Amino acid sequence: MAQVEATTERVVAADAEKVFDALADYRGTRQRLLPEHFSEYEVREGGDGEGTLVHWKLQATSKRVRDCLLEVTEPTDGELAEKDRNSSMVTVWRVTPAGEGRSRVVVTTTWKGAGGIGGFFEKTFAPKGLGRIYDAVLANLAAEVEK
Repeated sequence: MAQVEATTERVVAADAEKVFDALADYRGTRQRLLPEHFSEYEVREGGDGEGTLVHWKLQATSKRVRDCLLEVTEPTDGELAEKDRNSSMVTVWRVTPAGEGRSRVVVTTTWKGAGGIGGFFEKTFAPKGLGRIYDAVLANLAAEVEK
């Protein structure tokens, strides 16, 4: 099984603190950022950053749906980590200042991929598909915080 990684980033015209707070707001803002690939969104514990437990289904392709139950931690300042209890998937959001009134948001998702030929295709194509999904999330985030 190979490690699979997908990384997407965007510079947003808002202060890092405002951007981070929007991402960490699982009870409010976060749900509004999710495109149609996400369904059955539910905050089960917490709701603001560290200590949150959130559920959703992620439909990465027409045939592939992941049932995600994510534990949220804040390993360092400006960082949210979402670890899926149902798989090896971990998504890390990093928000850093990028000049006056601007922030860089980098989202990286990693998981243990399948072996064999299926694993080859997963490692080749899954990051591109997930990248498109997170591009949409980051575009929605920009629209939300740049108001």
